[in-house]
Parts: sequence; structure tokens; C-alpha cells
Amino acid sequence: MHYNLSRRVAAEAVGTALLLAVVVGSGIMGERLAGGNVAIALLGNTIATGAILAVLILVFGPISGAHFNPAVTFAFALRREIGVTDAGVYIVTQLVGAVAGVWLAHVMFSEPILMLGDVTRTGPGQWTAEVVATFGLVATILGCLRARPEAVPYAVGLFITAGYWFTSSTSFANPAVTVARSMSATFAGIRPADAPAFIIAQFIGAALATALFAWLFAGARSEAD
Repeated sequence: MHYNLSRRVAAEAVGTALLLAVVVGSGIMGERLAGGNVAIALLGNTIATGAILAVLILVFGPISGAHFNPAVTFAFALRREIGVTDAGVYIVTQLVGAVAGVWLAHVMFSEPILMLGDVTRTGPGQWTAEVVATFGLVATILGCLRARPEAVPYAVGLFITAGYWFTSSTSFANPAVTVARSMSATFAGIRPADAPAFIIAQFIGAALATALFAWLFAGARSEAD
């Protein structure tokens, strides 16, 4: 079933907003309940984020593809599976939805709605981590779509769950998430000054994964021929 652009955009907006409400809200809740134990706070943040990703992809995937992520939309645009105009609308919608989700989390936890992130996240290690995290996320999506499309929601949720712990950046892997988290001086925040390098790294990771899988899949077609 094909949905028109307005319905797809609505799905992207609501899905991205809910994703960020969970990312930031669970970070606030985890920090408040952890009694200063950062590992416990991160664990709570991780479980909630991985779980909601699976749910949101199951709910909104049939409508918009459940990108919720400019890097994912960029990858599909490179593959010519979404038009440039539609991709641009998706990305703007994702950014707006992400910021709205952060503000929603702030309201729920009685935090100031407007603030700027103050957590330092920078350096070659974290930039490399964002390339790896976004590469892995896009690879997970493309690989599963090829062989097991029904597994995408769970595979994405599991990859991000792992990414929180095996990457030094805690696996933002999403430019919209990065922008929105720069507007939250909470556990999940990032300094606005640190966000541009993360975003560049994320698009590099998405491009690398797209190029690799284009080559891998082309090889499969050649052997079949």
C-alpha cells in the first residue's frame, strides 16, 4: 500500500518526536533513579531507546518506511529509493519532530523547555565512533531489507542497544537526534559546538555503508546472471 506524502511526513514527524521523547526522557529518569551511578543511568537509557525503536518501526514502517533519521533518508536517496524532493521534506520533518520530542520530554519531567546541551562529546575517538555507529545502523537496515525485511525493527533496536555500549559516543547515529539533543542540558545532551562534527561523521558512515552494500548486492546479481 502506498501512502501520499502528507501521511508519510506525519508518520515521520510523530515517530521521530516519540523517539526523542524516549531518548531524553529515559535519560532524565535514569539519572534521577540511579543515585549517581552513571552505568545504571546509561543502561536504563539504552533499554528504553532500543525497545522504542523496534516499536516505532513496526508501527510507522508500513506508512513512511520509519526512517526517523536524515542519515537513513540520505542512504535511500543515494539508492534512488526516495526522490530528492521527498527526501528533503523527510529530513526537515525529522529535525522538527526531534526537537518537538525533546521539548515534550522536558515538559514531562518539569525541566525548562528551552535549554542548550552542556555535555562535552568531541575528539577523534567519538567522531570515529559516530562513523562506525551510523555505518552499522545503515548496514543493518540494508542487509535485513535484502534478506529478512520482517527483522528490521528488531535488528535496528538491537544494534542501537549494542551501540550505546560499544561506541565511545554512545551511538547517536542520527543527525536529527544530534541536533535535538544539543537542545537538552540533561543526561542525553550534547554541546551545540560538538554537534556539527557528529553530523558530518554520521553522513560519512551512511555513505560508506550505502556504497559497500551497493557493491555487495551487485556482486550477487552478477553471479546469478
